[in-house]
Amino acid sequence: MRYLGVDYGSKRVGIAVSDAEGKIAFPRAEFSNDDTLLSSIAKIAAQEGVGKIVVGDTRAFGGGENIITPQVEEFRAQLEKATGIECKFAFEAGSSVEASRYAPEGSEHSNDAAAAFILQRYLDFRKQ
Repeated sequence: MRYLGVDYGSKRVGIAVSDAEGKIAFPRAEFSNDDTLLSSIAKIAAQEGVGKIVVGDTRAFGGGENIITPQVEEFRAQLEKATGIECKFAFEAGSSVEASRYAPEGSEHSNDAAAAFILQRYLDFRKQ
């Protein structure tokens, strides 16, 4: 099964997609968080034949909510409705830091790489 990973941000949202076997995650796209976001993600999910969507969970290390958690929860529900595909949460702490390490010098955006880190962690954990 192919998976789609999401790194949600209030300004930009990164997308990653796995290979057909659901083993390796690849950065796929980055979008502005605007009125076209859900339809843009739904289009990729349909094109890629995605069977499950994984959204980065922004909760603090202790499991408590932070300022963006309610927005991410609402987004996950809207995305599930827009795509008709089950959307799960996955731990995302540190994904943006990891992604920035691999971003080209001077690059402002690495949300798609962060989405790939989130998705890869989920895929690796799923195998255990």
